[in-house]
Amino acid sequence: MNYVISRLGFVIDFLSKATLLGFMAGAAVIVSLQQLKGLLGIVHFTSKMQLVPVLSSVFHQRNEWSWQTIVMGVCFLLFLLTTRKISMRRPKLFWISAASPLASVILSTILVVLLKSRVHDIKTIGHLPKGLNPPSSNMLYLHGPYLGLAIKTGIVTGILSLTEGIAVGRTFAALKNYQVDGNKEMMAIGLMNMAGSCSSCYVTTGSFSRSAVNYNAGAQTVVSNIILATTVLVTLLFLMPLFYYTPNLILAAIIISAVIGLIDYQAAIRLWKVDKLDFLACISSFLGVLFISVPLGLAIAVGVSVLKVLLHVTRPNTVVLGNIPGTQIYQNLSRYKETVRVPSFFILAIESPMYFANSMYLQERILRWIREEEQWIETNNDSNMKCIILDMTAVTAIDTSGIDTISELRKMLEKRSLKLVLVNPIGSVMEKLHQSNILDSFKSEGLYLTVGEAVADISSSWKAHL
Repeated sequence: MNYVISRLGFVIDFLSKATLLGFMAGAAVIVSLQQLKGLLGIVHFTSKMQLVPVLSSVFHQRNEWSWQTIVMGVCFLLFLLTTRKISMRRPKLFWISAASPLASVILSTILVVLLKSRVHDIKTIGHLPKGLNPPSSNMLYLHGPYLGLAIKTGIVTGILSLTEGIAVGRTFAALKNYQVDGNKEMMAIGLMNMAGSCSSCYVTTGSFSRSAVNYNAGAQTVVSNIILATTVLVTLLFLMPLFYYTPNLILAAIIISAVIGLIDYQAAIRLWKVDKLDFLACISSFLGVLFISVPLGLAIAVGVSVLKVLLHVTRPNTVVLGNIPGTQIYQNLSRYKETVRVPSFFILAIESPMYFANSMYLQERILRWIREEEQWIETNNDSNMKCIILDMTAVTAIDTSGIDTISELRKMLEKRSLKLVLVNPIGSVMEKLHQSNILDSFKSEGLYLTVGEAVADISSSWKAHL
């Protein structure tokens, strides 16, 4: 049981790179829009995260906009973006971008202190109480009428938190070229929330904005988290009064500068050119996060990705092969112009496992290919078709429905005086074909290792009988 629970991180395998690309862009836009509250000096702001409520709140509260806040906020934002650009162009100057957020906090706080008699409209953090959260372990109850509801809510919340947290982790893993272990992340998030529940903490998951700030600061290892935790602890215990005059606008500027660079529109353009379904997953994730919510946006994108997988499974690819003259190489007839048809042979390659989900489709598709080939032969006055070769090199697995499909095909083709030949079934497929005794119905010339060997052997056999 413990093993099964500790391996539930497989859920994140449904988050494709296209999904994460859309999630990253959508989350970056949402996080940036949320910071307009501090950047414009708005006091009454919506707590919702979607695009429409946020923009509605921004423009409905125009009377709260502060030009002093906007000027200072935009100036610091431009400063942060400039230092980031310098560090990107000259990697040796990475420290400029890393130090600019702290320098901005210090400088903006000093400016507010010096100009506090003239800048009344600039909102500051204000008084923050020192100390740690009070313990809450004594408030935990494992009984009562709401225990069942709490468990159900916890399971749903846990799955959503895991999905969102892993999406954030994989986003930055893709940028830094490292891997994220979903099982370890799941256990870490779970243990973190269990410990947090004993110390008056909110339910937490991977933070996009703080991760973006960490990433842009140049953090490379988990030591940065240790330093961050230590700094937060020292700040909570001793330094909270120092932030009294720190303006909210500088926090907004830091977060916006950190997340704005995570919108990779060029990658989205590449998705459109390469794979339309991947682009659909990307745009679904982006729009879902932007207009609905992060969990539902990811759920929609995962649904599109699963649909793509189902389409590939239920509608596998089959291609007609032709020979490259002067060689024993057989390639896709429609992609390689130098390939030619082999007289009297029709060669098909199946590029998918043969399962119950696609066996009927494959049977119908193969018969349709044969009918189309017969029409082509009749139109071009070519030699009659005598042998159908199925290249099974890419058939990585087969079940009983797939085996029955092969058997049915053989019987149907025999009635039409056509010979069916199988080429290169891999080990596990070959083993199942033997166990089903289907190979007994094929004669000596029914199974070969390569297409070239099958064509040569069957052709020589026909010549011998002339």
